[in-house]
Amino acid sequence: MKVIAVIPARYASTRFPAKLMQDLGGKTVILRTYEAAKNTNLFDDVFVVTDSDLIYDEIVSNGGKAIMSIKEHESGSDRIAEAVANLDVDIVVNVQGDEPFINKEPLEKVIEVFKNDADKKVDLASLMREIANEEDINNPNNVKVVVDQNGFALYFSRSVIPYPREVNVGVRYFQHIGIYAFRKQALLDFYSLPMKSLEASEKLEQLRYLEFGKRIKMVETTHVGIGIDTPEDLEKARKML
Repeated sequence: MKVIAVIPARYASTRFPAKLMQDLGGKTVILRTYEAAKNTNLFDDVFVVTDSDLIYDEIVSNGGKAIMSIKEHESGSDRIAEAVANLDVDIVVNVQGDEPFINKEPLEKVIEVFKNDADKKVDLASLMREIANEEDINNPNNVKVVVDQNGFALYFSRSVIPYPREVNVGVRYFQHIGIYAFRKQALLDFYSLPMKSLEASEKLEQLRYLEFGKRIKMVETTHVGIGIDTPEDLEKARKML
């Protein structure tokens, strides 16, 4: 089973333009992320896929591998699908470009799902962590997920799911952590399928997979990613480094 990591890297960012090219201890954020992914030793190969000549040159000039996007893309899955279409690979792991402090354990967990899936019933694997704070549960920026008894995702939403009509029944709430591992064919199918109403309404691309019958295996973790979304996040990252 050949497993690769792909790091989608857009130059533009609504909250923090050009964040991936910011300096972080003498190296750019995107280069540190690329090197961190390589250093996990989990992958047969690691690629950055980007729409930016600056990012492409940054990776290649430092001995890395990068792929230029041909088309404009609305989602990370679309960008990755185009990039891997002609690659000989079984499993593709999406690594966020703004997370230079990659934690190896959650990546191992999503890869392990496919190692244990002899019947190939899993199309995607992703992560979730339990949340109990009411503010976190109600925050629409925290995407919630509910799963069946076997850990397969039933639905993702920015709303509170399940709705607590009865509060003393032992319901656990889970936040979706956006680390994905895909079978290559699931990615290619996604790329050719239209956006439907659920995805359009919630602005959550994982709903397209569910709407078209793909099976997403969720794995519980305590991992919380350290992303760089704002200039303040960058300053915190510099202090951490």
